Amino acid sequence: MNVDELFDAWERAWSGRDPAGFESVCAEDFAYEDPLTPEPLHGAAALAAHARALWTAFPDARVNSTGERLSDGRYACAPCKVLGTHQGRIGGVTPTGRFVVVHALVYAELAGDKLLRVRAFFDVAGVATDLGVLPKPGTMGEKALLLLRGFGLRA
Repeated sequence: MNVDELFDAWERAWSGRDPAGFESVCAEDFAYEDPLTPEPLHGAAALAAHARALWTAFPDARVNSTGERLSDGRYACAPCKVLGTHQGRIGGVTPTGRFVVVHALVYAELAGDKLLRVRAFFDVAGVATDLGVLPKPGTMGEKALLLLRGFGLRA
């Protein structure tokens, strides 16, 4: 399986809400991290549980490739975006009904034709702003939040 086929299968598992799809792309010693995981997840089953939480919060979530995948044979990187409507609780955030587009990079260490270690990078603050959890930059809400945090106060 080449890197495009591998990431296509990865994206199909996420978009198709197919927990078993992760088993076909994850190595036996698989580990996964993203900004929402407090520590690495180990194994395809742990990744599937993490995905189910996303699917509950964003039932229409899908992952789309946004550019060329790069690989040197040992490591690979795939740009993508996650799209979905926030309709269920995620963490401490109640459903907002807002549609979000989250651009991400998925960086992976490969073990043959499987993913060994994967780390997804995306802008959590941007997502929080899009969901209305944080104020938009440059607004009075942002200025008030910064003031409360102690920024902008003079001694």
